[in-house]
Amino acid sequence: MKNEPVHYATIEAGGVKIFYREAGPKDAPVILLMHGYPTSSFMFRNLIPILSQQYHVIAPDLPGFGFSEMPSREEYHYTFEQLTKTMQDFIETLGLKRFAIYIFDYGAPVGLRLALANPEKITGIISQNGNAYEQGLLDWSNGLVKAYWEHDTKPNRDALRKYFTLDGINFQYRQGASDPTLIAPEAIELDHHLMERPGNVEIQLDLILDYRTNVQLYPAFAAYFRQYQPKLLAVWGSKDPYFGPAGAEGFKKDDPNAIVKLYATGHFALETHYEEIGGDILAFMQGLPQ
Repeated sequence: MKNEPVHYATIEAGGVKIFYREAGPKDAPVILLMHGYPTSSFMFRNLIPILSQQYHVIAPDLPGFGFSEMPSREEYHYTFEQLTKTMQDFIETLGLKRFAIYIFDYGAPVGLRLALANPEKITGIISQNGNAYEQGLLDWSNGLVKAYWEHDTKPNRDALRKYFTLDGINFQYRQGASDPTLIAPEAIELDHHLMERPGNVEIQLDLILDYRTNVQLYPAFAAYFRQYQPKLLAVWGSKDPYFGPAGAEGFKKDDPNAIVKLYATGHFALETHYEEIGGDILAFMQGLPQ
């Protein structure tokens, strides 16, 4: 089959210019792809051609990520609540009435907050290493993140700066990967290049501090799963150093419609397993309400 063309556009959402990728028939069911840290919609470059044969795929870059606008910290409050408000404006500006949502890493708390606020819009959830359970949290920083959450001091903040370097980004992509030779170097270099924009590390330190609010919302996410029981597919790199397989299995406790599929790879599972994950998503989408 011929690949659908991918269109690149920017719209204003809540006063922020949001870049997004779009492909597939406009009258087909929508899949909204939510990227994570430290990447952008570029992480979906291999998945979009698979999904857009049958579905209308939309993949935005969050504020401060990818090719979306990066307002200064004085102009924009970099919290997950604020990111969600901007994405709410994004889906309303595009007029999205019903969609399945793919959530990954930082895209998970943003996407799940959207689900809490718009349960009538969500046809299904695909979580690719998008954690929502405390048992899925792994101590990848040897306690440094937890110390920062408990005490927002300059020493605790500075102790995390090493994770925003090229070495830190390389670790995130390569640790646990089933075949590191499948990881595109341009993905890492793009993330690193954008990370080095003036002020971006401070933004990322703000977000990692605010990530504690996502953990505080885990009970609310669990309640959502119990109440609405959305069809949910967890496709999980089982060797992820950040979010362990227990996080994927957690969905089944609250949502009888949850399906879990584990892949023997790392955090960025699409780098090594996009064909398998794409096939599983296509099979999952066939069972969703329209």
